[in-house]
Amino acid sequence: MQLLIRKPDSLQILQFIESQAQQEFTYPHREATRNQSPPAGFRVDHNRIRLGQGAAVYEQAKQALADWQHYRFDWLYLHRPDAPPAAGQTVAALAHVLGIWVLNACRIVYVLEETEPFTRFAFAYGTLPVHAECGEERFQVEWHPDDDSVWYDLYAFSRPNTLLSKIAYPYVRSKQKQFARESLQAMQQAVAKKSN
Repeated sequence: MQLLIRKPDSLQILQFIESQAQQEFTYPHREATRNQSPPAGFRVDHNRIRLGQGAAVYEQAKQALADWQHYRFDWLYLHRPDAPPAAGQTVAALAHVLGIWVLNACRIVYVLEETEPFTRFAFAYGTLPVHAECGEERFQVEWHPDDDSVWYDLYAFSRPNTLLSKIAYPYVRSKQKQFARESLQAMQQAVAKKSN
């Protein structure tokens, strides 16, 4: 993670993304979120919310996810390519916490769209060296044929990557939980807005 006193401008963030794009992932077993099989020694977070039912709701949720609407917060800003998620894209998350700005880098590991055993659209990103945490997070929308239900599913495994994040781990965990809670709410709102 990169700590900053002042909010970085677009050029600084672009340079940060470009420097991190050349780096390797900081954790083993890439794509482990695909089948929910995290490596040993990582904390797992799994959160879900029902968005509704039917094909129309699934398509709305899929579009919302592709547009990164699950990442709309007043304390966390995502800087990404102006394009749908694709494997290999490097993104930067800029958080404003405790009066400072924190830049973290991730790269999209995979994007998938499947119809068996249920219909789903998902992508995951993994942490790069300049990130407070080490791990992978998957964002997924699902449409289940048995009851026609549509879900947003958030699955991640992580552990601290820096001395500061180890020392401040209770606070880091509270922000991870806040992120999950607000991400579920953002997707629920995005689908509800499109339905009206």
